[in-house]
Parts: sequence; C-alpha cells; structure tokens
Amino acid sequence: MYAVIDIETTGGSYKNGKITEIAILQFNGYEVTDKFVTLINPEIPIPWFVRNLTGIDDKMVSNAPKFSEVANKIAAFTENRIFVAHNIGFDYNFVQQEFMYLGHQYERKKMCTVKLSRKIVPDLPSYSLGKLCDSLKIEVFDRHRAEGDAQATALLMRKLLQLSNKNQIKIL
Repeated sequence: MYAVIDIETTGGSYKNGKITEIAILQFNGYEVTDKFVTLINPEIPIPWFVRNLTGIDDKMVSNAPKFSEVANKIAAFTENRIFVAHNIGFDYNFVQQEFMYLGHQYERKKMCTVKLSRKIVPDLPSYSLGKLCDSLKIEVFDRHRAEGDAQATALLMRKLLQLSNKNQIKIL
C-alpha cells in the first residue's frame, strides 16, 4: 500500500547532490510490514555540515553499495506502493534523479505528510518532522538518520490516517 521513505544526502539540490542513506518502510496504514535500509556510497565527498547533522561520513559509506547496486531493490520495494515522505519533493526528486543517472525512469504515486498534515491538523506553528511529531506526541528516535526519520514519518502517517477517518477527511 505505502512505501514510507527517508533519505540522507550530501546536501544541496538533487541536481548536484547524491544519496548517502535510504530507508524504505513498507507500511499498510497500521504497521511496518517490511523494511530496507542501507547506507549508499555517493561517490562524492560528504560536506562537513552534513557529517555534523547526520553523523554519516566518508569512511562510513566507503564500503557501502553504490546506488546502482541497490536500484533494483529500491524499485521492487516501492513497486505498486504510494511513495510517502515528509516533504516529498526532496526525497522523491533525489531518488528519481539517481534512477535517471542510470538511464531509468522512476515514477510512483506520491503522498506528502507535510501537505497531509496541513490539511488534517491545520494551524500548527511548524510542520517540520520533529516539531510536528512533538505536537502530535509521536516519539522520534535517531533523528536525521534515514531509518529514524522514516519510522517517525510512518507513525505520523498512521496518526494522520486515524485523524482523517475520525474527521471524515478524504486524503487521496
């Protein structure tokens, strides 16, 4: 049904940045049913500010698979699922660009938990993942790492689905 995704990158734009970590959680609306998490060797240096934020450094990714080595797994793990991310444009564009580098198209239906949150829980002071989770009493672990943020996004998605059902708000 859903593929909840979070990535960490070398920073910047998908046009000049690369993925350093990806977490994909297969999610049925209630619970995570399977997951794929890996560091990815971006084949370019990781800037100091990204190392500082994520804790991911060049040494950690030096023996990690390149995107080309996990692309088939990513495609299969997200196939026939809605690609869900917090601030969808960032994650989706990076993944799509990585596939384009390999000469492949990557198209998935998308759902953004930022947009969904604004619709279901309007008038909050912030819709950043951390502050939104704080507002909704969702505990976040391992912030600014792909699996931790993907887990938080899945819990947020579950909460939003519950609230949309309760308040009869159509989300798709």
